[in-house]
Amino acid sequence: MDGTVRAWVNGWIVSRGAAPPLAEPWGWTIDMGMYGHVTRHVFGATDEGLDETTVRKVAGAVTAQGVWLKAFRDPSVVAGWLDDSWWIDPEPGFLMTLPLAADGAPVTPDGYRLRGWSRGGVTRVMVAAPDGSLAARGQIAPTGGTAVVDQVETAPEHRRKGLGSLVMRTLQNAAVRQGARTGVLAGTPAGRGLYEALGWEVVAPLTSAQHGPPASARE
Repeated sequence: MDGTVRAWVNGWIVSRGAAPPLAEPWGWTIDMGMYGHVTRHVFGATDEGLDETTVRKVAGAVTAQGVWLKAFRDPSVVAGWLDDSWWIDPEPGFLMTLPLAADGAPVTPDGYRLRGWSRGGVTRVMVAAPDGSLAARGQIAPTGGTAVVDQVETAPEHRRKGLGSLVMRTLQNAAVRQGARTGVLAGTPAGRGLYEALGWEVVAPLTSAQHGPPASARE
């Protein structure tokens, strides 16, 4: 199994409050218990290490709607291995890592308010706009030497003001204080530019597929 994928699984289940992962010969099964996201199967191999036979076997055993596959290989390849009962996210994902180090105190833009708190092993950060509305947010789940960044987003009307960088640097600093030395995340095309500007590197592509009709929104 790929160590970075394992680190992502360990942190993601803490971040999302999912069930402990069930080890499989090919990766992990994680129960979420939500409509539209009942269970996810995460393959442990990446790129050329993930083969068609394995993906077809796991996908072929799925009969319920709301089951997801997470495969760390290009969507154009994985799409050819799944039948029409699977909806494949047209946006490719990216597994990314960063060596963590203390980064000083990031500056909050004038008029905005930064707040962070930790609960249940997860540190959350929010940035409130001058009018009190939510401008940006994110969370990180340290699990020993690694920490998984999750659910980072900036409201459209508050983008290009450095809020994404503020959230990321604040989260990274929090993880370092808790002993983490490597950051891991699964990013989208929209977030990749921000992450790369902060030093994150792509280590594998990510395909997300849902069994059943298309999701009403990205999970």
